[in-house]
Amino acid sequence: MGLLFQPKPMSPMAALCLILFFLISFSTPSASVNNELTVYEALEEYDFPVGILPKGALSYELDNSTGKFSVYLNGSCTFSIDSYELKYKSTITGVITKDKISSLSGIKVKVLFLWLSIVTVVRDDDEIEFSVGIASADFAVSNFIESPTCGCGFDCVNVNGRRIKLNDHSLVSSA
Repeated sequence: MGLLFQPKPMSPMAALCLILFFLISFSTPSASVNNELTVYEALEEYDFPVGILPKGALSYELDNSTGKFSVYLNGSCTFSIDSYELKYKSTITGVITKDKISSLSGIKVKVLFLWLSIVTVVRDDDEIEFSVGIASADFAVSNFIESPTCGCGFDCVNVNGRRIKLNDHSLVSSA
């Protein structure tokens, strides 16, 4: 006669650990880190160019049902593009829908001597409108094809001291 394999009964603690493992592994929270797309690819899914965010975003969270998002940079980020100085906090939050970002927090632009928060970004065909609440400015989408670099924007200097132009487009109002 052959031997029959009879497994040992599982201890209650091992069974509990196994159940917890499966619950954690297969649960899907409503706001989760999206590992399938980069934040730049996610922007494109909502019809925005990647260049509205600087290079180096570490991660992001997006609740697909509400559009609420958080983007995490490696720290705060400041750079100038033409006559505009921009500041990005290490965490940027808002609500994204196709062609519109609202309730934006974490991005400021220097206008004259005041720092104003950009609160809404709207894409309308080939233009993007940035609103600080009381005023807004329109720019060509082509200005945002590439992401700027923290510290130097699109006019960076490499280690040999030579200037590298990362984008042939200048940030000029189309109005």
